[in-house]
Amino acid sequence: MPDALLKVENLKKYYPIRSGVFRRVNNYVKAVDGVSFEIKAGENFGLVGESACGKTTLGRTVLNLHEPTAGRVTFNGNVLFDVEAKQEMDQKSIQSMRKDMQIIFQDPFASLDPRWNVGRIISEGLIQHKILEGKAAWARAEELLELCGLDKSNALKFPHEFSGGQRQRIGIARSIAVNPKFIVGDEPIAALDVSIQAQILKLLQKLIHELNLTFLFISHDLNVVRYFCDRIGVMYLGNLVEVATSDQLFENTMHPYSKALLAAIPGKGDPKKRIILKGDVPSPAAPPPGCKFHTRCASAMPICSKAAPEFKDQGGGHMVACHLYD
Repeated sequence: MPDALLKVENLKKYYPIRSGVFRRVNNYVKAVDGVSFEIKAGENFGLVGESACGKTTLGRTVLNLHEPTAGRVTFNGNVLFDVEAKQEMDQKSIQSMRKDMQIIFQDPFASLDPRWNVGRIISEGLIQHKILEGKAAWARAEELLELCGLDKSNALKFPHEFSGGQRQRIGIARSIAVNPKFIVGDEPIAALDVSIQAQILKLLQKLIHELNLTFLFISHDLNVVRYFCDRIGVMYLGNLVEVATSDQLFENTMHPYSKALLAAIPGKGDPKKRIILKGDVPSPAAPPPGCKFHTRCASAMPICSKAAPEFKDQGGGHMVACHLYD
């Protein structure tokens, strides 16, 4: 196995809640609450979970787009940040590292500057990182458009002249322009029609193969993640509860929350045996003690409300945080 390209250790991202006349901090929203995982070079790692479980925040904090509250992230052997050790790359090193770590946003329209034409949008990174300039940067932008399935003549057009799927192709072209090693795909197909989703997934797979990319693919669609990813992490209320290969997760699901997610996939299994989660998702500002899932878990035991389960390897790299397997 290749070495880990990205290593995340005990990553936390808390947002302060302020109130009163003096706007003092009286609590925190624990969006990401102690997450650890690795992504190997050339691997597609999927991240799934309900809305507001912290997936997007995790992806952006890993890239240091959001300032982390705690934890350590190492990329390609270099420490991006280590909050406890008060260690962080200097601005020049961060700028250099940016070209190796890119992101594809969920909303393909909001992420594109409406005042710029497509050629300028795609070539911006090339110019910013001093890779190419002038006509060479523009020519490369045209090449990237064609690589992503659009005619090079579209370089003179503006984002509002394209459909959602075409805009996402432009966003993908922009993300690969600087030859990155690692890309965070923040639900890159969620805002697209189903037929267009398949086309974008095929394009991403083609680019991953041709450009030797490593991916963190964030999604709420388990069928898509199974098709696209080598390993999958299941997230609940700011924590990873299960990490396994795609085959392990779908053939030997272990965590009760993961089982509920898989049972909710349309057309999968017996509808009469579908697992209906009771209650609402607890607030990330006031998560329950012990296992955060115990308030909705049909298999909860007394210990679940008292102690948080350890994230343990149950064999073959299948990681689970659940007292059922202690």
